[in-house]
Amino acid sequence: MAIRVVRLGSDRITGEGLRIGTVRRPPRGVRKEDFSARNWYDVWLPNLSPSPETMKFGMNVNTEREWRVFANKYRAEMAMPANAHLIDLLAALSHQTDFSVGCYCKDESRCHRSLLKTLLIDKGATIEDPDR
Repeated sequence: MAIRVVRLGSDRITGEGLRIGTVRRPPRGVRKEDFSARNWYDVWLPNLSPSPETMKFGMNVNTEREWRVFANKYRAEMAMPANAHLIDLLAALSHQTDFSVGCYCKDESRCHRSLLKTLLIDKGATIEDPDR
């Protein structure tokens, strides 16, 4: 049992389980009933995405310093009780079932999903490498 951290819209991996979209907005130009069939996500959980202000800042990051500022802002948002409880829940569920969390960004290293992955690991989640 494990969590896979994926790029939304990518092909699903066998055994990936439920795909959770941790994005602020649904995919553009896609009907809601097609989200799952087109490999976006099965369930939308925008609470684990950056706030609109933080997301706007993150989309304009160009330097390591700016990335650290973005990362700190996102971690602070995820430390808020409601978000922290969700992270605890997902970490616990990772020991019971397979599922995935993801975002649209092409480069995971410059995406909040890399930070979410670390937060989940810090809470004891089992993480599966999607390339295996």
